[in-house]
Amino acid sequence: VGKYTGLSDSYLSVIKALQHSSYAVNRKLVIDWIESAELDDESAVSDAEAHANAWEMLRAADGILVPGGFGKRGIEGKIKAAGYARENKVPYLGVCLGLQVATIEFCRNVLGMEGANSTEFDEDTPHPAVVFMPEISKTHMGGTMRLGTKPTPFLVDDCKMRRLYGDVDHVDERHRHRYEVNNRFRNRLEKNGMIFSGINPDLNLVEIIELKDHPWFVASQFHPELKSRVNRAHPLFRDFVKAAVAHTN
Repeated sequence: VGKYTGLSDSYLSVIKALQHSSYAVNRKLVIDWIESAELDDESAVSDAEAHANAWEMLRAADGILVPGGFGKRGIEGKIKAAGYARENKVPYLGVCLGLQVATIEFCRNVLGMEGANSTEFDEDTPHPAVVFMPEISKTHMGGTMRLGTKPTPFLVDDCKMRRLYGDVDHVDERHRHRYEVNNRFRNRLEKNGMIFSGINPDLNLVEIIELKDHPWFVASQFHPELKSRVNRAHPLFRDFVKAAVAHTN
């Protein structure tokens, strides 16, 4: 579920990571591209046919992936996709923005925070679930992204992400983003079933989330697709595809 679906090369690294994973589990990969803007309520009025088709594809999916991206367009549709996966126990993988929209959806529909949003999309949101990273300048846009490989220690001994990485103490993954989960909300999120299995220790930033009462709902602030290889599928993508196969069966 993306906002650049008209140009699939925008998600080339994600496509390759899914292909590597399908080879690893010996299944044929079928990707249905869903334009996220066609899932939101406005499209139900402006283009009812496209809206109906998008929802038909989403409901038929064995797994739902929301990749990274920037800007406001299509965000409400991505939030709805995350909500559908959460409520219907469909395997969900969120990458970067995919983690942020999953957090926003959880705040709105589990915690009851009406109007919760990212300050990237609504500076006046009453519940800023996702905020500009505190260590980055808000006035200079050039060179302000958190980039490159950084370590993420696991905070939870027994969690899905730690197990699929091979029970290591930490992982080194590549980042490319400006916004983070608001730490003010973390206690309430955790008390209601969101697991923060990985946190950046130096900056105290959320890196990995899971949902407690869900067969496979995982999202990362980093971009695991950038480390996937044809002979070494990334464990996060590989496990997502395995979960989708199990959901199919």
